[in-house]
Amino acid sequence: MLTKDKAQETFARVLKHSKADETELLIGGGQSALTRFANNGITQNVSEENYSLSVRVNLGGRTARATTNKFDEDSIRRVVEAATNLAKVQAADADLLPMADAEAFDPAGPAPARNYFETSSIGPQERAAAVEKIVRVAQKRELTTAGIYATSESVDAILNSRGLVSYHTQTSAECSITMLAPDSSGWQKSNSPDARNFDPVELAEVAAEKAKESAGPKELPPGKYTVILEPAAVLDLLGFMFWDWGGQAILDERSFLNNRVGTKLFGENISISDDVYHPLQSGAPFDGEGVRKQPTKLVENGVVTSLVYARGTAEKVRKSEFANKLGAVRPTGHGFPIPNEMGEAPMNIVISGAPVGQARTIDEMVKGTDDGILVTRLWYIREVDPYEKILTGMTRDGTFHVKGGQIFGGIRNFRFNQSVVTLLNNVLEMSEPVRASGEESFDMVVPAMKIRDFNFTEVTKF
Repeated sequence: MLTKDKAQETFARVLKHSKADETELLIGGGQSALTRFANNGITQNVSEENYSLSVRVNLGGRTARATTNKFDEDSIRRVVEAATNLAKVQAADADLLPMADAEAFDPAGPAPARNYFETSSIGPQERAAAVEKIVRVAQKRELTTAGIYATSESVDAILNSRGLVSYHTQTSAECSITMLAPDSSGWQKSNSPDARNFDPVELAEVAAEKAKESAGPKELPPGKYTVILEPAAVLDLLGFMFWDWGGQAILDERSFLNNRVGTKLFGENISISDDVYHPLQSGAPFDGEGVRKQPTKLVENGVVTSLVYARGTAEKVRKSEFANKLGAVRPTGHGFPIPNEMGEAPMNIVISGAPVGQARTIDEMVKGTDDGILVTRLWYIREVDPYEKILTGMTRDGTFHVKGGQIFGGIRNFRFNQSVVTLLNNVLEMSEPVRASGEESFDMVVPAMKIRDFNFTEVTKF
């Protein structure tokens, strides 16, 4: 693993070759390994270690970046030259700020520990042993299983010629399991910096149970139903909102929050924050410029309270026509590496669950539902209307009819057309929030949700 000392040594070598006004180095990468399985057997085991060096220079307001994955002296010289030559042919950017200084990432501030020996020590034998147990669950239930078990140890570092040094290491363990029957399937997935936070066998048991319970699916007519969305389904839907939550998206007038900041857009039971320091979250506590991330309340009791801002975006917004509409604007540490077109986005989403004493488990939601649909997960989600955030997609791997407070059996999958704005006004109940993983969005801390009038538009053929 590339240490902080090695990162600083590498940056010193970069500086030796740079004659720019300012120089920045981003380092990313690490060790990763994956065991893939299908048809009740291991099909692939891969492992690699790779790091990227991304150099940005500033020449009198002209900036550019070049990248390599080689650490030898000649490669470092060439990547600095490439960034410099690219910057020379750029137009000067009047809005470009000086690079962040050492105070932008205060070393005395909170730094979440997310590197676990229990994860980094997992090797191919341990992953194979876990897959063997998953396969045994499938064989016991007369099912076929496929999926992955992956582990990694990664580093993110940003250093620049103004004295800034931001460095973070993290481990990650991930397991995704699909159980297949002749006419049904079940799925579960989990991801955590600490491999001890989930049990692959428990995931396999739940996926197998979903596959067995959804066998012989019946067909229900499309329409509006009360729906219970498991956390993976919630995050894959809501994840489409958060790319709009940055100041640059407002300036570009491509955000569904244009003219809505400060208004009550969702139900009073909806509160959302971005908090990299939450104990169930993951990732580096600094952004693409090395600036420390600030916990930010995005929605409070249905009201859109704040956006997130990179340093440069905050300056541009303060000078724009939007300044009076957005209230206090300050850098929040959510910027992407410069140069970029996106600006910033919140990537450590925490959606508050029900108030204390009002949280419901999924089983309790089912028991309180006379007629509805239980959805395990969604896939192939695409945006239909960007301003009302209408999304279309399909259910998958465990869709059930709930009748009289009980699971009444599996049903054929649905296609949906659903506004996320409307959805967050129709939330009837929520569970405690958990760390959840899906396939269409990044991991979040979210609850399961019971929602009225979810719009299913057609039945699929499987």
